[in-house]
Amino acid sequence: QFTTRVVSCRAAELRPEGGGEPVRGFQVVLEDTILFPEGGGQPDDRGLIGDVPVLRVTRRGSEAVHFVPAALEPGAEVLLSLDWERRFDHMQQHSGQHLISAIAEQMFGFKTTSWELGRQRSVIELDTPLVTAEQVEALEKSVNEKIRDRVPVTVRELAADDPEIETVRSRGLPDDHVGPVRVVDIEGIDSNLCCGTHVSNLSDLQVIKLLGVEKGKKNKTNLVFLAGNRVLKSIEQSHSTEKALTSLLKNGPGEHIEAVKRLQSSVKLLQKNNLNLLRDIAVLIARDFKSKPAPKQLFVLHRKEGDSEFMNIIANEIGTEETLLFLTVGDEKEAGLFLLAGPVEAVENLGPRVAEVLGGKGAGKRGRFQGKAAKMSRRGEVQALLQEFITHQNPGA
Repeated sequence: QFTTRVVSCRAAELRPEGGGEPVRGFQVVLEDTILFPEGGGQPDDRGLIGDVPVLRVTRRGSEAVHFVPAALEPGAEVLLSLDWERRFDHMQQHSGQHLISAIAEQMFGFKTTSWELGRQRSVIELDTPLVTAEQVEALEKSVNEKIRDRVPVTVRELAADDPEIETVRSRGLPDDHVGPVRVVDIEGIDSNLCCGTHVSNLSDLQVIKLLGVEKGKKNKTNLVFLAGNRVLKSIEQSHSTEKALTSLLKNGPGEHIEAVKRLQSSVKLLQKNNLNLLRDIAVLIARDFKSKPAPKQLFVLHRKEGDSEFMNIIANEIGTEETLLFLTVGDEKEAGLFLLAGPVEAVENLGPRVAEVLGGKGAGKRGRFQGKAAKMSRRGEVQALLQEFITHQNPGA
């Protein structure tokens, strides 16, 4: 916590990170702050000004701008509280990135070109087209040895024109930077220009887990990692999943993979048998309709189970020269598929109207119009529309 004063407060809007409508609120500048504004690959802090939540902190020149949902009085003394759990997580990930980047460059010559501190995992972009599994394993072993060595992490400030800056690892300063330059040192391992928040000793990182590599931008490789409490949470989640699978599969963790493979094979066989049965049912439905002494001019069928092939088999077997077919599959209260088949001119005329009534989209040619339906419950309206069309075409029918 930290006591400070409100310098300014002005109305503003905040666009949510996940998209959506802007949130109305206020941009507040304080005399000083303990909340970190986003920058250097690290997200911003969260906290409270008094009892008002801080929803975002951004940097504007040398000022930190706090977005809050309620107005604050300029000149008022306020108590600023920091969300420590979020801050410490970011400290662990950021110091972890410095350590990994430094050791990766020392061991293999891989320079870091950028990084991202994500909500679930963090990613370091390495300036190399390839990182082998053996290199990942060796890198992970080395960084965890440094953590166990309890190496101190310190912060110092240099004047912007200090020649020592040339010896410090850096990706450059922002164009609007003013004042001294901040250097984060991992004793005997790394010196790096950085504005972010860090642990004071590598032992605070607890452990680092390298999850592997992914293909990055041209000639780059993304190294994915977890640090500190995120490793513990990942193990906890994996263990919960393992326990659930053990209960469902009725075997030990070592047998889970083979059990899932057997289940996949069984599902594929069942799906194949189910498709064969649906095809047989489609043929029988069509033959039953054709066997009637005076086939109707309109054939309507709905079935919960089925697919496009099922509907097309029925249409093929019945033939569509004289009969108008309206077939649907899916849950009556949800979305599904539809097929309108029949005389070419009739289908071209009615297809788009059927799709519109069903709240869906479709396309077709040569007497077939099919697509997805969002409102299967309106099938009755479509049937009435088709019946009216047939009656209009054949008044004596």
